[in-house]
Amino acid sequence: MTLEVEKILDETGWRLLHELQQNARLSYTELGQRVGLSLPSVAERVRKMEEAGIITGYHAEVNLTTLGLPILSIIRLGSFVGESCGRVAAQASEIPEVLECYKVTGTDCVFVKVVAASMPHLEQVIEQLSRFSIASTSIVFSTPMKNRAITHELLKRAEATQENLL
Repeated sequence: MTLEVEKILDETGWRLLHELQQNARLSYTELGQRVGLSLPSVAERVRKMEEAGIITGYHAEVNLTTLGLPILSIIRLGSFVGESCGRVAAQASEIPEVLECYKVTGTDCVFVKVVAASMPHLEQVIEQLSRFSIASTSIVFSTPMKNRAITHELLKRAEATQENLL
């Protein structure tokens, strides 16, 4: 962590970041009440976190089932001989049902998170993906944990692990 980031993420900065990760729609007034700062101080600290690249965006969480997309799956993609992982990722990213795409290490080269309205719809998406990659699909039954907040304790634990390895 750089000195600038350490300066921004003092104890109060971490508390602000935690609150925003839990609910990014909190007003600056509410945030200030929760962490003991004035509205201008909260606004300044949040602005600094954005400028430093700590906060990179604010997003609405969408209920896919309510929208008619109840099937969520993780599809692992390998590459055909001579096909690059970058090209597989680029082609997969063009499919609207692909919500997220990760280039990974191991026997597969890309993981994608896919939504579908029905099993035939999912089958169609898998067929699209299979045109340029070997696909292996896992259907998500439930999400026991989602979007864990990044905390100061997590960062300290990671740094301690790094120090023990040296």
